[in-house]
Amino acid sequence: MAAPPLPPPDPQFVLRGTQSAVHALHFCGGALGQGHPLLLSGQGRDLKLCLWDLAEGRNAVVDSVCLESVGFCRSSVLAGGQQHWMLAVPGRGSDEVQILEMPSKTSVCTLKPEAGAKPGMPMCLELWQADSSPRPLLLAGYEDGSVALWDISERKVCSRIACHTEPIMGLDFDSQKARGISGSAEKALAVWSLDEQQTLQVCRTHELTNPGIADVKIRPDRKILATAGWDHRIRVFHWRTMKPLAVLAFHSATVHCVAFATDGLLAAGSRDQRISVWSLYPCT
Repeated sequence: MAAPPLPPPDPQFVLRGTQSAVHALHFCGGALGQGHPLLLSGQGRDLKLCLWDLAEGRNAVVDSVCLESVGFCRSSVLAGGQQHWMLAVPGRGSDEVQILEMPSKTSVCTLKPEAGAKPGMPMCLELWQADSSPRPLLLAGYEDGSVALWDISERKVCSRIACHTEPIMGLDFDSQKARGISGSAEKALAVWSLDEQQTLQVCRTHELTNPGIADVKIRPDRKILATAGWDHRIRVFHWRTMKPLAVLAFHSATVHCVAFATDGLLAAGSRDQRISVWSLYPCT
């Protein structure tokens, strides 16, 4: 007889220092973490994005970007170098995305849906750049359940696909495999691809036990992915096959966000004001 599957592990760490729900997590390594991953967490309702100086142990807010949109959409950063970088945020119009050059906060452009399109509000943003091209691109998930690929230089939509019937709450993109994944308020994950003509196409959907995905992240080694669930659960999948690997039950409220460190550590932030940190399927 086959051995029964092992039960999912407990968190390696639990961080309880926050005083409110955790809506954003990000690992950064290098010198900031002195050889260890540094985990940043955030929650804000003041219509500001704050810029922090974390060098040499400092933790000072050095600048901020005022936003004109009240919503659920996280910003996205594209690092072009130490001196200049690009930031995507929701725009003034409810269906607009604003692209800023940082740290000058100079407006690069405002991306407005094409004539006749009514995608609703942008719900999640992912700036990226292909290795073979200097042109920055933006993947945006919208309120109507569609994903659009924007060419920022041309200010135009290259491709748009209907992935979900509910608003898209989170997406991630694997630029090496030209394949992405998105989650929404419904009971399914959508896997989609991007071809050389910059056309998006839905490859498959993966049915879930319960509705509501608040965030989805692919691990940097592109082996597994994790989802943050409204059902208080973190789910882990094999990225190539979408085989379910683990259901992590620790939080007592909606899991809002997940993040991977380069060494494979997984962190999850929840409405219960706790951050869980997990060691699963070590990177090889």
